[in-house]
Amino acid sequence: MTGKINSYKDLIVWQQAMDLAVATYSLTKAWPKEELYGLTSQVRRSATSIPANIAEGYGRDNTGSYQQFLRIAQGSLKELETHLQIAERIGLATRNEVHHMLSATEAIGKMLRQLIIKLAPE
Repeated sequence: MTGKINSYKDLIVWQQAMDLAVATYSLTKAWPKEELYGLTSQVRRSATSIPANIAEGYGRDNTGSYQQFLRIAQGSLKELETHLQIAERIGLATRNEVHHMLSATEAIGKMLRQLIIKLAPE
């Protein structure tokens, strides 16, 4: 998408983070019910935290605060990556499923880093 950014919804990083959160819900839907309050909950919370923090930071009145929320989104992204790798190791997710998700987290992570740098004072 090119053009003016009028809302956090115009940010490709937010759009892809939303897609990742939706994909996370799809992935975890088939996980055992006994994991609902364990790893399933942790994976879903970390995934939804990423676009939520991008949006919250965008809504702040200063750049420093926005950058801080983007850093929180980065932390949630790393948390999600870790939970997904645990899920693979214990057999809740396949290597292919996790690889697909980690490809998305890598792309989102790069965009978050670029946005943080772009917002830095010159």
